[in-house]
Amino acid sequence: MDWFANRLIKWHEAHGRKNLPWQRDITPYRVWLSEIMLQQTQVTTVIPYFERFLNRFPDIEELSKSDLNEVLGLWSGLGYYARARNIHKTARLIVSEFDSRFPHNLDLLMQLPGIGRSTAGAILSISMNIPAPILDGNVKRVLTRFHTIKGYPELSEIKKKLWEVAESHTPNTQFQKYTQAIMDLGATLCSRTIPRCEACPINSKCGAFKEDDIETYPGKKPKKIKPIRSTRFFIFFDNSGGILIEQRKSEGVWQGLWGGLQRETQTDLNEVLSEIGISPQRILSIEFGDKFRHTFSHYHLDIEPVFVSVKRELDKFESASLIWTSLESLLNKQELGISRADQLVFESLNKPAEK
Repeated sequence: MDWFANRLIKWHEAHGRKNLPWQRDITPYRVWLSEIMLQQTQVTTVIPYFERFLNRFPDIEELSKSDLNEVLGLWSGLGYYARARNIHKTARLIVSEFDSRFPHNLDLLMQLPGIGRSTAGAILSISMNIPAPILDGNVKRVLTRFHTIKGYPELSEIKKKLWEVAESHTPNTQFQKYTQAIMDLGATLCSRTIPRCEACPINSKCGAFKEDDIETYPGKKPKKIKPIRSTRFFIFFDNSGGILIEQRKSEGVWQGLWGGLQRETQTDLNEVLSEIGISPQRILSIEFGDKFRHTFSHYHLDIEPVFVSVKRELDKFESASLIWTSLESLLNKQELGISRADQLVFESLNKPAEK
């Protein structure tokens, strides 16, 4: 075991976190679920979602039997919904193709939807006692600073170098402890902002610390101007607290989620009324809400809500992908998956003076 790994393991034994929900009763299922949820998401945000998920789906079999709508509902607010769709697909594949057991093989794990090399390595090393390197965001930060590896970590040549370094440090023994330790160091001491270098167990050999140049590492993503797109959300509601929602089509970032009727900005209300079979005579009022911007990783989306009060005729306008539900249910019960952008629009219906 090299000096780097030995120092991290000793530090973790004395100071590391050991009581996070996924660190108790360790299983491949719990490690996998936590690793997917923690992608680009903070620990404090993930904990309540993880606990609710485990309460509803305690094992891979229960998750595999679930409906995607229920999974998306429990995921609502966590973002990056492709993760939820992938865990649903993966659960079904593991049950049907692997007899409900996670493969004990890196290549097989990486063939499953949503599982990359780092996630596979965490599953193997933490829950299966099989040595495998990991390279999540926290580990990248530790390694780039320690070895003063310049450049954006997602560039292919930089990532290749980081994997080589990660492999060189991963020990052949106590690798479960090592994996937990290096992730923990990145999350607690070697943080993105305001790192606590004075308390770091490897600062005596850390290149960035010795150069007093911590902020240079890891390298920033090359700046690229995000394109701006625009859309309209048509929000149909009645005076009894009912609201008409639509399941988004099988493409795009909101695939499978429910929300207002999303259409192109030039779409006229009469087009939507004709499409869903609502007579213009049933319209009580129309109000255009304030535009707002929702930002994704690759583009900005400018959203214009159009609030349409209607006189509803029972559930005449419903179909498989178009249903009436209550505003209270949407905002409080998380029975259906809705995006954060839709949630903001629905919440504004409770604030008519601000709408």
